[in-house]
Formats: sequence, structure tokens, C-alpha cells
Amino acid sequence: MSLTTPAAPRITYGAVLGSPYVARLLGATLVGRLPNGMAPVAILWWAVAADGSLAFAGLLSAVYGLAASLAQPVKGRLMDRHGQPAVHLPAALANSTLLAALPLTGSYGGPTAATAVVVAASLTTPALETGLRALWPSVLPDPGLRHAALALDTGSQGLLYIVGPPLAAALTTTHSPALALTATAALGLLGAVVVASAPPTRRWRPATAAGPAAETARRLANPGLVLLFVALTGIGFAIGAMNVWALAMAERHQQGMLSGTLPAAFSAGSFLSGLVYGRRTWPGTTTIRLTAVTAGFLAGWLPLLALPGPYAATAAVVLPGAFLTVVIACAFGATDTLTPAGRTSEAYAWLLLSIGTGASAGTALAGRLAEQPFAGASLPAAGAAFALAVLLTARRLALPVDRPRRGRHRRPAWGRHRAQ
Repeated sequence: MSLTTPAAPRITYGAVLGSPYVARLLGATLVGRLPNGMAPVAILWWAVAADGSLAFAGLLSAVYGLAASLAQPVKGRLMDRHGQPAVHLPAALANSTLLAALPLTGSYGGPTAATAVVVAASLTTPALETGLRALWPSVLPDPGLRHAALALDTGSQGLLYIVGPPLAAALTTTHSPALALTATAALGLLGAVVVASAPPTRRWRPATAAGPAAETARRLANPGLVLLFVALTGIGFAIGAMNVWALAMAERHQQGMLSGTLPAAFSAGSFLSGLVYGRRTWPGTTTIRLTAVTAGFLAGWLPLLALPGPYAATAAVVLPGAFLTVVIACAFGATDTLTPAGRTSEAYAWLLLSIGTGASAGTALAGRLAEQPFAGASLPAAGAAFALAVLLTARRLALPVDRPRRGRHRRPAWGRHRAQ
């Protein structure tokens, strides 16, 4: 008997978006997370204008991403214990206030104060993506609709980087970095309020484990999950390095909008592939799909090693973007497989921490190598290669899942099932 997932008929997004609260939750989460695409660009531009150093600007942007990622598991654990509104609303208010106040540090505190404000703002970034992932099972009990919603959710995150970086760059170049930061703060607060006030968000409580499963639930980590998260740091590294590479391309070719259009092209590929991926369920195990699309993600970065010009580079980054959505969707599926009941929000937060930590490392290193075109262009491929190597190692180890979740057929997250 094969345990792989059979192909299923296509699913319409009209049915998904027509389900109660889906459009509101998805739309408001996108608005609330738009600062994730805007803030790194706005901070980069503001820091360059205030300090004049691309290395410091890249470091400050990396600090924002890293601190935001480090705080995700804490927020996930708090949501599992106290519900989502109690976490989202205070975090959104603090984050928006600090982002709007960042330009004041140029006059009153200098680099030290700016770094402190960026760290505080990033630590209070609302965990909207983690919360939405945890909400889907209660909002969409049907597995087919939930699969489509997860793919749409993952793919539509590309909109954050299609709209966010160009919007931040446009506000900066036509007005000022301060206006870009203020707009970022306002959008984040608006989205968080709409999500937190939705009935499914207010009613949500995590599943709880009882009996022998309760002891397992206290132990979130297992070897398969750890290796998955380590691999995802490579995916994040590639994304973070790309953002600084885009800014370096903009300065090298004296085309400021490239800092926004290159990430936007990358995200456009991600968005379109998400629409295709979510239309049906796919055969094979999650592990096989994850490894295959990570290999495609790596291959997509290789054309950058030829140091293409602005137009060719914009076209080239669409390909790795197209693989990113499926990589993330499969990673969430594997995380769900490995996570004990009652710890889903925290596990999703650790996944995002892994990506965010990698992105921060990629941003910081790319900032240091910004003056070396080939080194900067090779960093995204290096991150993808690391991710693929870790995934292949995990498959060779064939790490098992020892705790199937009640009511759902579970398959090992690593290794291939044999037909019996």
C-alpha cells in the first residue's frame, strides 16, 4: 500500500475565498505584513541617507530581520497559551510607534539610538503569519480547501515584496525615508487590528494533548524538525542576500528603483507559482517535493553568476521566486507533520525564525560584500546550496516521525515510503 498522496481534482480559489472570514483574514494579514516588505528597504534607504554607509545600512536592516525572527517563538508560545488578540494588538501598537519614531534618532541619538530603536521595533513585529497558519484548520475544516488556502497564503506573500519594496522605494525617492517608515507603521497597525478583531481569531484556541501525548507535547524538537529548520536558514540566507544585491545593483547602474523592482520580480514568480500549486494536491511525499523544489530554487540563482544587466537580472530572479512558494508550503507541511498537538503556533514561529535568521545573515554578509559584484551575486546560490545539502542529508538519515497526530494519517517527514 502506497502512502503517497494521490493526485486530486483542481480546486477553485472562488470556493476558498468565498468561505466565511477567509478573504478578511488573508487580506488583513497581507496588509499587516506589508511592512515586512517595506521596512527593510525603508530602513536601508534611511540609514544610507543618515549615515552614508551601505555596510551600516545593511547591518541595520539585518538586525531588524534577525530580532523580529528571534521573537517569533516567544509570540507563538504566548498565542498558544493566551490566544492571538492578546499578543497581536500590543505588539502592533509598539512596532508602529517605534518605526514612526526611527527618523528622530538621526537628530538626537545617532547610530546607537537608531540600532536600539530598530531592535525594539523588530522584537515587537506582530506574528500575523504564524497566527494565520494556526487559524486555517478551524476556518477551513475541508482538507482540499485548506490546501488551496495554504498555497494561496504562501504565494500571496509574494505580494508583500511586489508591492512593499517598490512602495517604500517610491515614497523614499519622491518624498523621504521618514514618510516611507510612517506609511510602513500605519499599514502594519491597520492590518493587525483587523485580524485581531475577526471572530475566528478571537475564538481560536490551540488543540491540547491528553494522556501519554501530553508528555510528548512538552518536547517540540526532534531530529527531523531540527534539520528542516537548519535547511530553511539557507533559504532565508538567499532571500536576505538578494535584497542587498538588488540595492547594490541599483547603485552600480544608477537606477534607484532596481532596489524595489528586483525583489518585486522575484516575488511575482513566487505569487504566480503559488496560484498554480494551490489548484490541486500533488502526488508524492512532502519530502520528495521539498527536496526537488529546493534543487530548482538553487538552479534558479545560477544565472546571476554571469553578472547580468538590469533587465536580464530582473527576468532571471523570477525563476527562483517561482520555486520559493512551493519550498515554503512543503516546509510548513513537514513542520505540521512533526509538531505535537498544542504547539503548532510555536513550531510555525520556529520555522519563520529559521528563515528570518538566515535572511539576516545573508543581508549582513551581502552588505559587507556589496562592493564585490561576483561575490554579491553568488551569495543567494550559496544559501540555496546549503539548504539542499541539509535536506539530502536528512533524507539519507531517513529520520522517522514517531507521533502521528490523532485523526489524521501521518507520514514520515523524511525518507521515502515503500509500497507494501
